[in-house]
Amino acid sequence: MPAPAPSPAPAERPWSRRTEIAVIVGFWGLVGTLALLRRAAAPFGPGVSVPEGLLTFGEYGLWAALTPLIFALARRLPLERTAVLRRIALLLGLALAGAALVQLVELFVLRPLLAPDLPFGRGPRPPGAPGGPFRPTPADVLVRLWFVDEFVVFVAVLAAGYARDYFLRYRERAARTALLEAQLAEARLAALRMQLNPHFLFNTLHAVSALVERDPGGARLVVARLSALLRHALDGTPAQEVPLRDELDALRLFLDIQRVRFGDGLVVEEDVEPAALDALVPALLLQPLVENAVEHGVSRVEGAPGRLAITARVEHGPPRHLVVRVRDNGPGPEPEAVRQATGVGLANTRSRLAALYGDAATLRLTATEDGAEAVVALPCRTASDLPAADG
Repeated sequence: MPAPAPSPAPAERPWSRRTEIAVIVGFWGLVGTLALLRRAAAPFGPGVSVPEGLLTFGEYGLWAALTPLIFALARRLPLERTAVLRRIALLLGLALAGAALVQLVELFVLRPLLAPDLPFGRGPRPPGAPGGPFRPTPADVLVRLWFVDEFVVFVAVLAAGYARDYFLRYRERAARTALLEAQLAEARLAALRMQLNPHFLFNTLHAVSALVERDPGGARLVVARLSALLRHALDGTPAQEVPLRDELDALRLFLDIQRVRFGDGLVVEEDVEPAALDALVPALLLQPLVENAVEHGVSRVEGAPGRLAITARVEHGPPRHLVVRVRDNGPGPEPEAVRQATGVGLANTRSRLAALYGDAATLRLTATEDGAEAVVALPCRTASDLPAADG
């Protein structure tokens, strides 16, 4: 079998964390600089004092510090298709609260710290306010909605966070799709290598030669099965998942040829409940399991027929799972193979299950009283479930 495919991992960012922080700081620094230049270039303006410059850069520095947190908020609260209006209402509420907090920090923390002597300006006074220099209160900020500008900025940064998050998710999906396609191609290549294995072909052609004279119909059957098996490996559907019934149809081609090889020394039992036939499974899931059962189990049975038992059941959870078992009555696997389920042609299968289903799918190889059993459990879904699953 080919070397195990790597386990799937999230796609790396196209930029480092340090680069992202540098871009954020540079962006807000540029915005602050442009704001000061616009004020300084105003034809009838009073110019820009040092306290005003410090306060301006302090305000935009505050936004630079908040931007990663707002990006994290966008990542933690994605706009899913379900309950999207409720999610938008929550985000607007958080944006209002965040904008009000930013305005309060600017007026009552940054201003006294960076520009304590800078007047607030005349501005509109609340009714009944005493004369003299105007000193707003936190209530003025909230009641008179002085944080509207900050709210607009907050929403703009939040939108940028969603754009960033969707871009990273797109890259991750693209990398995941590429990995799955590579693993599917590797599985097909492994199946083709097995089918073109000199021993397999020699045994099959030897059986055909033996059948030509005494059973021409049997010889034609073996040639037809071999042709169909090779065609399936070369021209099979590119889909990552296929219904279990299609996978069983392809597996029977392989088993028909194995029956010619072993004759009465191979007994195959299928016990698949009807509800499992339409369940989707990874393409070429069963053949590596059965191949291992034949090569490491059935072929080593002495003095009795080799038996293969293939079962499939839908377990109704929740959540629903499809459980497929391939059992043989051979001498059983080595302890290390039982522990890792690798080294016996199952590594690529396990890697593909992880890429398709994550932790929701498992592959176990266990020793039984009279042989070995490979057990695959994966989420049970049909082709009609795919739009909901992908959404």
